[in-house]
Amino acid sequence: MKKHILISLLACLSMLISGCNFFQGGKLPIEMVAFNSLTKEEQDKIPVSPKDSSVKKVTVNDELSEQLGNNLIGKRLYAVIFNGTETDSLGKLIVYVDLNKETVVGKGYEKKLNN
Repeated sequence: MKKHILISLLACLSMLISGCNFFQGGKLPIEMVAFNSLTKEEQDKIPVSPKDSSVKKVTVNDELSEQLGNNLIGKRLYAVIFNGTETDSLGKLIVYVDLNKETVVGKGYEKKLNN
């Protein structure tokens, strides 16, 4: 009897978990939103996968606003940093995405530090 109850409980639990994942599955990961905004040439610079990137929250300051626009000063954004995209003259490719994780605000490159 306990075995039947346990099996029924596990079946209900797995259906509940599957249903929750179904409703959340409609959104693209932020890395893919950023990747899809790139040109073909920029996409080709990514050596492995868009998932091989790091994401961090940034606040637009005066320096970053030169790239993204003065109207964004003080705004919080996600910075999706694509690893392995740096060149001799440019740092890593960065795509800035709104906190809604759907709207790409801009893109650019990290400043390369001169050694």
